[in-house]
Amino acid sequence: MRNPSRAPIDRLPRPLRRLIGQVLHLYFRVSRGMTLGVRGAVLNEAGEVLLVRHTYTPGWHLPGGGVEPGETAAEALSKELREEANVVLSGPAVLHGLFLSCESSRRDHVAVFVVRDFAPPAPKRPDYEIAEAGFFALSALPEGTTPGTRRRLAEIAAGEPADGRW
Repeated sequence: MRNPSRAPIDRLPRPLRRLIGQVLHLYFRVSRGMTLGVRGAVLNEAGEVLLVRHTYTPGWHLPGGGVEPGETAAEALSKELREEANVVLSGPAVLHGLFLSCESSRRDHVAVFVVRDFAPPAPKRPDYEIAEAGFFALSALPEGTTPGTRRRLAEIAAGEPADGRW
């Protein structure tokens, strides 16, 4: 599922990419009092986890996105997994925890779900949002996997309680 080609935003200078990210976060901060997002730790039968690399922010992340008004967290997760990684749920996702993420705003919360029941995904082709997607062994995560993603995966793999902060 990985595509080594660079995403269009990767060709922009780092300060410009950072500015674009800050503008998007400011927009969401102004347009929403509190934000709620979802992320899915999609684990296949080999024990590998699905990670995505976005075009607009650095690093490897669990797939996910924002919960829109009138949408449940489960609906948002299902939608985001389809859009970002071609993953279609075939059973319920299990809530791992709810986390406060202060990276972009002190109002941002992320619900992380563990996903084990899904149809085998078709390869995800790069698009305007996702540069790459792929399954990785928990013991061999790609360089650039974000610290928050690493913490959530360590909690899930070891069954340890979550600390509440992204």
